[in-house]
Amino acid sequence: MKKTYLLIALTFIAMQLFSQIVFTYGENQVGKEEFLRAYNKNKTPIADNEKSLREYLNLYIKFKLKVKAALQLRLDTLKQLKYDMQNFSSQVEEGYMNDEKSTNALLDEAIKRSQKDIHLIHFYVPLSVGATIADSATAIKAMDVVLENLKKGFTDYSGIANTTSDNNIIVTVKDIGYITALSLPYSFENIVYNLKPQGFCNVYYGKNGLHIFKNVGERESAGKWKIAQILFAIPPEATPQQLKAAEKKADSVYALLKAGADFANLAKQYSEDRFTAASGGELVMFGTGKYELNFETQVFALQHDGDISKPFNTNYGYHIVKRLQRQPTPADKNDETFTNTLKQLIEKDTRSNAAKENFIKEITAKTGYKRNTAVKNAELYRFADSVTAKNNVGKYSINNKIIFSFSKAIVKGGDWINFVKDYKLNADVYKGESNAALLDKYISTSIVDYYRKHLQEYNADFKYQMKEFMEGNMLFEIMERNVWGKASADSIGLQKYYSAHKQNYLWGASAAIILFNCTDTTQANVAQRDLKNGKDWKEIATQSEGKIQSDSGRYELAQLPLPTNATIIPGYISTPVINSGDNTPVFVKVLQLFPENQQRTFSEARGLVINEYQNYLEEKWMDQLKKSYPIKINEPIFNSLLK
Repeated sequence: MKKTYLLIALTFIAMQLFSQIVFTYGENQVGKEEFLRAYNKNKTPIADNEKSLREYLNLYIKFKLKVKAALQLRLDTLKQLKYDMQNFSSQVEEGYMNDEKSTNALLDEAIKRSQKDIHLIHFYVPLSVGATIADSATAIKAMDVVLENLKKGFTDYSGIANTTSDNNIIVTVKDIGYITALSLPYSFENIVYNLKPQGFCNVYYGKNGLHIFKNVGERESAGKWKIAQILFAIPPEATPQQLKAAEKKADSVYALLKAGADFANLAKQYSEDRFTAASGGELVMFGTGKYELNFETQVFALQHDGDISKPFNTNYGYHIVKRLQRQPTPADKNDETFTNTLKQLIEKDTRSNAAKENFIKEITAKTGYKRNTAVKNAELYRFADSVTAKNNVGKYSINNKIIFSFSKAIVKGGDWINFVKDYKLNADVYKGESNAALLDKYISTSIVDYYRKHLQEYNADFKYQMKEFMEGNMLFEIMERNVWGKASADSIGLQKYYSAHKQNYLWGASAAIILFNCTDTTQANVAQRDLKNGKDWKEIATQSEGKIQSDSGRYELAQLPLPTNATIIPGYISTPVINSGDNTPVFVKVLQLFPENQQRTFSEARGLVINEYQNYLEEKWMDQLKKSYPIKINEPIFNSLLK
């Protein structure tokens, strides 16, 4: 009775498993999830869903049979394919080495914050690391006074700072101007972007002092700007006469611009900005916070591309600015360039630390990390000090002790000692961290490295991407061996196929022509003129220094790049038309016309014969594979995909 129940249970389990199988080939199975993943990635828009799925099913069956044949030949062990796999893995794995949820949240936050710029006033009292309790108390008291003045609505910020400062404490204030997302430390940004216009924060205790921020105004994001400028520089302590001379010179150049003079030429002639004058005054594209507030205000006031400002002065001198281009700040993730730039900035910013910590916490349990409590931290610290003092690893009693382990790996004391030695003796990375901090870093690094090496076990998407790449590589190799290369090299087979199917290789209405391909319309017009004047077509190409390419051959009329409704006769030279492939002008000269249904020679039909012979070889090969691995489609499951 027990055996009967067991048989029933196993049969039920087998039925449940098969119920998710779309098709089998031999003893191999393709499940619903795998098939749908591949279909959804490769499908093209089509009204008939059933037809689309059925066609893809046939294609996928052929694909899996070819991959199976490649595996039978162990093509996955080829040195080049293994190298390609390793190289591809190193390119894509980083995208899976993060807490996607936290990273996306940071990206969404940065996009949202980048939609507005905030004008900031910043009060600051510095505090050294060794500040006494009395110093700290005095600083806090001073900042409390600043807060009281702000609450009363005082807007003389310099006055507030000056009256609050004394011999014991100095309060500084700075008009930062407008800022945008990712332009301040993340801790400051979080404070600032939670302030309402005219709002201010409570005293913030930073690493090096006390801070108060006030939002004195907001605006829609200014975006990115491309401008050119003409600068009339003034020395740091310019006299009134020097200021007046610079202003007069700027006014005279502005008058020339109003009269229609070219901005770039005047910039080259008059601008004293030695970095931009030679390029017509053009600056690198910039956004909020790049330059001082007065400069930005004048630039951002220009309404249209081509607008030119009146002369205005800053600490650097008098400027005349021309707006060349403005790019608004994207409001979502659809702009890939903007999104990728933000991702890179986030990755380098301290805000990513929390996401990295979350990621390490998440993967720690997955890796099976287990600390060996028998090896105490104090012992690890002691040997770490010893190895750096002696500047060698040596034979230590801890070398072979397991300090922690993973599901499929162990880490010994010798590994820890090697890490410490390499880290502490590298001046570029070692910043005086304690042994405790180094141990935390080593454990975290080891967890991440182990997870990376076993990524396919933990991440289904990565596993599928690697499998897809491997199968694609094997498919290319097996097709080259069994179809493409075989067809091209089989001259006897090609001749036999041509002879057996000569009726498939007839010319349509055709012509013997000379085809000209030119780099631009000017070259095409020159070549056409010379050809009409009787110049040899080969000589035209030779003397053009590569700007004109020409060739002769026989083409079907439907293939020729001709103007609409062209009348084709021997001697006809067409007007140039633009080649859609590379946007270059092409034209032809017709030498001779031929009627349709003339037999192509083997040489003339070779390309067509190779293509059809490849198809013939592939179908023949498919028939063999289907006999070796019989196909069985699970129709009920396939039909369920149509719903």
